[in-house]
Amino acid sequence: MISEVFNVDCMEFMKGLPDKCFSIGIADPPYGLDKKSTQGAGKLKNRTLNKHDMTWDVRPPQSFFDELRRMCQHVIIWGGNYFDLGPCRCFVCWDKQQVWPNFSQCEFAWTDYDKPAKHVTISNRGGHIDSVNWHPTAKPVELYTYLLRTFGEPGISVFDPMIGSGSSRIAAYKMGVDYTGCEIDKHYFEKSEERFQSECLGITHLPNGMTETQTKLFEP
Repeated sequence: MISEVFNVDCMEFMKGLPDKCFSIGIADPPYGLDKKSTQGAGKLKNRTLNKHDMTWDVRPPQSFFDELRRMCQHVIIWGGNYFDLGPCRCFVCWDKQQVWPNFSQCEFAWTDYDKPAKHVTISNRGGHIDSVNWHPTAKPVELYTYLLRTFGEPGISVFDPMIGSGSSRIAAYKMGVDYTGCEIDKHYFEKSEERFQSECLGITHLPNGMTETQTKLFEP
């Protein structure tokens, strides 16, 4: 089984790969939300994304989606409602069980599968997700497990161009699925590696937070 990640701009990584070389591309790109959405105000100010530097929340160009769809047989893109991706039959609605009215109660994923639309209820609070307070948009491992069980087949390979908190990698590893991921931000890259080592390999103390066996630096 392959589980490898690269501290690199995914656009540089993708352009060197052949067409349809991965079974599924699962992406959670920045949505490019306005300041009111990401910086918040009022009595929930300290619980919002205010705590984090959100300058990276810039909507990716169309070329990102074109490359992802070129090199993956199928794609699942979180926040698809914010991008110009065309009609979608098999969208995924994630019910977050969010009780606060000031926060989104569900999230939309666009897919290119020709299947009925899906709905999944998984809380975005509690368990591991609460411990990933270093990443503002971390999604539960269980959510990616659901996606792989719903859309995956034996022998699939998964590519995540923006691994963020690393939840997709953990889900793939625990299911025995080949996985490749990219993360351009060095801080998130190293933190996600620490999380992977802790949750999947039982390693809690790492020299410089890194290992050679599970992490690779991309060289064009």
